[in-house]
Amino acid sequence: MFTFASNFLRMEWIDNLFFSSGVAQSIIILALVITSGILLSKIRIAGISFGVTWILFTGIAFSHWGLSVESHILHFVKEFGLILFVFSIGLQVGPGFFSSLKKGGLKLNLFALMIVLLGVAVTLVIKYATDLPIPTMTGIMSGAVTNTPGLGAAQQTWLDMQGAQDPSIATGYAIAYPVGVIGIILSLIIIKKIFSVNIENEKRILTISDDENPEQTVKFSVTVTNRALFGKSIKEIKAHFGMDYVVSRVCNTDGKVQIAQANVALTEGSKILVVASRCNRDSITALYGQEHEFRDEEWNLDDNNVTLRRMLVTHKKIHGRSLAELKLGKAFGITVTRVNRAGVDLLAKPDLRLQMGDRLTVVGSPSGLESVSKLMGNSIKQLREPNLIAIFLGIALGIIFGSIPFVIPGIPQPVKLGLAGGPLIVAILMSKFGPRFKLVTFTTMSANLMLREVGISLFLACVGLDAGRSFVDTLVYGGGLLWMAYAAAITVIPLLITGIIARLWAKLDYFSIIGMMAGSTTDPPALAYSGAVTGSDLPAVSYATVYPLTMFLRVLMAQLLILMG
Repeated sequence: MFTFASNFLRMEWIDNLFFSSGVAQSIIILALVITSGILLSKIRIAGISFGVTWILFTGIAFSHWGLSVESHILHFVKEFGLILFVFSIGLQVGPGFFSSLKKGGLKLNLFALMIVLLGVAVTLVIKYATDLPIPTMTGIMSGAVTNTPGLGAAQQTWLDMQGAQDPSIATGYAIAYPVGVIGIILSLIIIKKIFSVNIENEKRILTISDDENPEQTVKFSVTVTNRALFGKSIKEIKAHFGMDYVVSRVCNTDGKVQIAQANVALTEGSKILVVASRCNRDSITALYGQEHEFRDEEWNLDDNNVTLRRMLVTHKKIHGRSLAELKLGKAFGITVTRVNRAGVDLLAKPDLRLQMGDRLTVVGSPSGLESVSKLMGNSIKQLREPNLIAIFLGIALGIIFGSIPFVIPGIPQPVKLGLAGGPLIVAILMSKFGPRFKLVTFTTMSANLMLREVGISLFLACVGLDAGRSFVDTLVYGGGLLWMAYAAAITVIPLLITGIIARLWAKLDYFSIIGMMAGSTTDPPALAYSGAVTGSDLPAVSYATVYPLTMFLRVLMAQLLILMG
């Protein structure tokens, strides 16, 4: 009797843990879905793995078999996971985002616009060919491009027009979403196969392209032959000409190489070592005289008491201060020649504001370098400490920004960037302008990656658990197979057309193309897949470049389709 009661209680305990509602039950279901999905992601079919997307399919399976989570908990965790993912992406790509706009952001956004408009065109063709209601087609379109804000905008617009919800919008989205995720990733793979892209070759081509980038920082040697500059100091010359450059070292006619202090006077035949952007190279050479062959050994300092050292900015008091404010040359007799930020070399201009994690290249005496090192912090340990204030403040500001309604003439429903677009844009802006407000946004790569992976895993698990409740019934009995075919067309046709044009006509690199394709469909799983396949941050930069405009257009188009219906 005791054994039977014991077994009964044990079974009841298990039943309560997995099938009753509650915090413990929700957490364990989410944990099992994510664990199972990640284990399945190791499987490769024909050499192809869908990576973390398996978490979505695992969630659908769990939900179909009765292991689900309360809807309000599901909604919260899904949105919070998405916010964590896009915010960490924004912090990661922020340092390179604005330079990417100069190097081709307009072109990428035009291709993203093409994908959006082609998707709407395919949706309308299917609608008129099949006579499916426009609310259903709008839901299918939103799912096919994995755009949850578009779904929300369509539902809200229909509610405002009709005074009631149309469940076919959400059902269409649920049926189309897995197809959209698979279709987008398959499109990336197809583009790779069509053009026989070799990832390592692509990286080498990009390295060569970066070497020809007009914004790249370069070193070169110039002999002073301009008579107008004889006897003038470097400080005087730079004050009269607006170009941004750094004179690192000077070799006067006596053959002695020295640090280029601001008051060093140039004479006929002086040689200078210049650090500048490639685009300013010819102008600087024309100003001083003529360029001569650059050799590293030529610029070895004659003073054995002068050395070169690299140091990290880890002191919070330095964060946000400009080089001009610090007056390092006057105070310590040193010269900052370059600043490396997130892998990008920046000119050490007087107005450049330093950020946590910057790596400075400094030339000077050992005592001067030691003093500057203490001032900068130069402690890798301090960089490992998470800056939680910036993360949670940024999330709060992002949600506020994403909730601001933008009124467009002729459209009755205001457009919002939503819980994904707002945090992404704020994260990019914070990484760029945070130092002006003494806000430290630096996170280590490992911390950023952890935040990102946790966010995308929670998001995909919740989407799968939510879609699985009606997925099979609609798929089998409600014409769901045809809906999936329509979704595949809406997903794949615009991506392949645009991807082929971008490669053949615009000669874009594969990394930029797949980042643009993932961003134009606002699809985090595709971005995660792109990063894993390429082992590069370039797809994430392209994704962030097109994401804000795409998010706005996806929400706008979903509302327009409902209004047209």
